[in-house]
Amino acid sequence: MGLFGSLFTGVSALSAQSQSTAIISNNIANVNTTGFKRSEASFNSLVTTETRSSRYSPGTVSVNRIQKVNQQGSIQQTASGTDASISGNGFFPIKRSTDFGQEFLYTRAGQFSEDATGLLRNASGFVLYAWPLDANGDLPANQGDLSSLVPADVAFLGGLTRPTSSAELAINLNSSEVDKTLSAAETSEVDFTRSITVYDSLGAAQQLTLNFTKTFGPGGTGAGTINNNTFNTNILDDLSGVNGDTFTIDVDGNPGPAATSRTFTFWDGTGAAPANAVQTIGDIIDNINDPVTGLAGMSAFLGNNGELVFQRDDFVNGGEDFVLSGTGSALGTLGFPAGPTTYDSNDLNNATYDNGSNADTPPYSSGDFPSMPNLPGDANYNKRGWWKMEIVHPNGNTLSNGLVNFNGDGSLNAVADSNGNKDIELSGIDWGNGSQLQSLNIDIERFSQFEGNYDVIFSDQNGAELGLRTGVEITREGKIVARFSNGAQADLYQIPLVTFANANGLNEVSGTAYSENSESGEENLREAGRGGAGFIEPSTLESSNVDLADEFAKLIVAQRAYGAGTRTISTVDQMTQDLLNLR
Repeated sequence: MGLFGSLFTGVSALSAQSQSTAIISNNIANVNTTGFKRSEASFNSLVTTETRSSRYSPGTVSVNRIQKVNQQGSIQQTASGTDASISGNGFFPIKRSTDFGQEFLYTRAGQFSEDATGLLRNASGFVLYAWPLDANGDLPANQGDLSSLVPADVAFLGGLTRPTSSAELAINLNSSEVDKTLSAAETSEVDFTRSITVYDSLGAAQQLTLNFTKTFGPGGTGAGTINNNTFNTNILDDLSGVNGDTFTIDVDGNPGPAATSRTFTFWDGTGAAPANAVQTIGDIIDNINDPVTGLAGMSAFLGNNGELVFQRDDFVNGGEDFVLSGTGSALGTLGFPAGPTTYDSNDLNNATYDNGSNADTPPYSSGDFPSMPNLPGDANYNKRGWWKMEIVHPNGNTLSNGLVNFNGDGSLNAVADSNGNKDIELSGIDWGNGSQLQSLNIDIERFSQFEGNYDVIFSDQNGAELGLRTGVEITREGKIVARFSNGAQADLYQIPLVTFANANGLNEVSGTAYSENSESGEENLREAGRGGAGFIEPSTLESSNVDLADEFAKLIVAQRAYGAGTRTISTVDQMTQDLLNLR
């Protein structure tokens, strides 16, 4: 079979080189096909005998196609926000349609655009599949299964609203504002008002009003309206007091030892001085505030309007009070009503505030306000830093009413919550227009109390009115994001990258796509940049990985090899003819 075997060998050579030429031609034809992966011809010899006998039988040649799916093509920039390429390992999951029973296919061709129904399809018409994101932006629990993927549908019949969930204000409150007792602060005009616009779930604008009123704070407080801001004011000469008149302060309302009960006597300086004699307003203040011999649980100071103020310092247990009584016209001289009068912080329980029983929480109405780190008795507590703050619904009803306190350096006296925020936390707000009940956190960390004008440095909130969709784009994390004219955006889906143990073993299907088989191994769904998956590059496309120069060089080699094969056949043909011509 020597001569005829040689003919078969030559024919197999022609067939193998023809297939190699076909592979090269297919590569060249797809040099501009997005996401196309080239193939190579691999030649293998087929022998007729494996013995070392002196008689040789020629074999043939076979050719196999080797895919180069794992070779990266170049990345080209585009102008479309829904174009995407993959830098590294992975494929986009796609299907021919959303009909039941369609198998998953995989592609690197990411030229996606929205069709008439809102589905994202690539240039070959395949539908992109992705993980749906919930309201918190979280992935499905079964994100490792193909069943967790849904068609990427970006159709919107209307627009999108973004209800306000948080707001932030930076406000300076004037520390020299006239103080008021809490009972007076409940009925007096507010000292400062600021409105902020927030948005409900229907996109309607709602005006919240923030009212601020300077107050002496939550302890039992008495303020005498002497209207003279001079510490050294003489009680007898300047205030027409009567020598020998007395007034008494009983802490907690019970006369007792000097530490908790004290009687003061107006004295003109003649004769022997009585116990706790006072001649000036400063004498009263110094006597009560003396760190050694002072009146326990009490403090005295001049208010911003020149009034003499007596205040019970401890207010955390509820019911702290003091009783002010006097003889003659002593109390009237100091601007207080004729006694005895009980100044009781507990009467606030019948008003808006609740004194509570926890030493680490100030007296707030419903726990909306942050707690305070510095309380009475602490070195950093500032008794002159109290403000009543009210948040008012657009219909005029009070949403929350509490107290805020400022430190001596003007900063807010508040403890951050577990999230590091100093918020007033409102919940269950009913706007009365059919919108959803709303929760709202108002960040007050940048509130301050300094001498000077009231000032709103800035105010901001994260809501937005109704907006129409202006575009859809894919991010580097693989998220499909819809953007709206009101500045809002919605994260709709996240595109997984599907990896295989042997990507070169995938089956090629029409449309620059591949299907899974036993050679490729099972699919693995990965987030971009994790678990060996590559990264998604938005507004780019991956070009074909075909190198024209290399393909033309191979084409020349295949042409010469094919010509050599034909020469072999013609030579054997001539030899056979010579054999037939023997007589």
